[in-house]
Amino acid sequence: MSEIDPVKLTADLIKCPSVTPDEGGAIALLEGLLKKNGFSCSRISRGGIENLFARWGSGKLGNSFAYNGHTDVVPVGNSQSWSVDPFGAEVKNGYLFGRGATDMKSSVAAFVSAAIGFVAKNPPNGSIVITITGDEEGEAKNGTSAILDWMLQNDEKISHCLVGEPTCPEYLGEMVKIGRRGSVTTKFSVKGLQGHTAYPNLAVNPLIALVRLMDALTQESLDQGSEHFDPSTLAITTIDTGNSASNVIPEKATAKVNIRFNDNHTGESIRRWLERTSDSVSKKTGTEIKVDTHITGDSFLTTPGKLSDIVCKSIQQELGVKPVLSTTGGTSDARFIKNVCPVVEFGLVGKTIHAIDERVEISQIRDLKKVYTRILENYFAEI
Repeated sequence: MSEIDPVKLTADLIKCPSVTPDEGGAIALLEGLLKKNGFSCSRISRGGIENLFARWGSGKLGNSFAYNGHTDVVPVGNSQSWSVDPFGAEVKNGYLFGRGATDMKSSVAAFVSAAIGFVAKNPPNGSIVITITGDEEGEAKNGTSAILDWMLQNDEKISHCLVGEPTCPEYLGEMVKIGRRGSVTTKFSVKGLQGHTAYPNLAVNPLIALVRLMDALTQESLDQGSEHFDPSTLAITTIDTGNSASNVIPEKATAKVNIRFNDNHTGESIRRWLERTSDSVSKKTGTEIKVDTHITGDSFLTTPGKLSDIVCKSIQQELGVKPVLSTTGGTSDARFIKNVCPVVEFGLVGKTIHAIDERVEISQIRDLKKVYTRILENYFAEI
């Protein structure tokens, strides 16, 4: 078994145009590589999404350490704005360019190459699992959740997991995520009574209700944060009426908000608060307000302990950096994995994720592989 170059593997993955939900050849590439190096692989297809579960060793013997990542990427946007081919994997000034370079094909390449190299040199008393999804950037209904459903059906278990999402704001090793805030998106549809602006007494203006509702929501302090989480936040993302006439009070108006909440709340408690506030405004304004709430995921925390200690120790040994444990940022697939085992996240600096000319410093890919390898060494030595 030859040593896998994580930079070349990253470039090969970038060349796969795997924009959600297209597999683009990325899953197939990894499946072939892992099979060639002694991993048993299962392709998991659901809802037009391709996913991969790969295991080295027996899941019945010892602990199973898992790496989780995704090969799907967001669209490139205006390709004319890129200085390079978004799927060309070009190298310039020490950087590898391409869609998915940071989010997160480099991490996938780093932990796949680390796992292959580790089992070849230091076969552990346990097993290593690689889970790759093609539906992290989309609705995430048929990605990691599909893999976990398949694992349950096939009695496949994992003991601990690391998700390779970009976690570092400024430099590699800076931050390890031990949890994430929950996320709720809500659409408010307000119905009033259309009328002439000269006779507002004959109309019921939905915009007045909507303005009052948005003011009530933004004025309320959800919390002051908690031991491991920043304060919860609410952002208004859109207000729409579709009314082009200046002398017409519209019948309908809508607005959307997104709430990122900590462990002081649940998605359901947030939903109930939104509905109570809407009902109050509806009664005061004589409007009908429909509340449609989508809970992306609740907040979760992996209590600092053995797993986070091993990851932080490995980072310090390889990079000489003491990372901060954090719960900042958006949602990730760790929100699904936390239901089956302890999970933390560690990956690259995320400055260019989803951006034009997304890129990764080549040296960081090699350093990340070293950290991921060290994590495996420490894990099987200490757990």
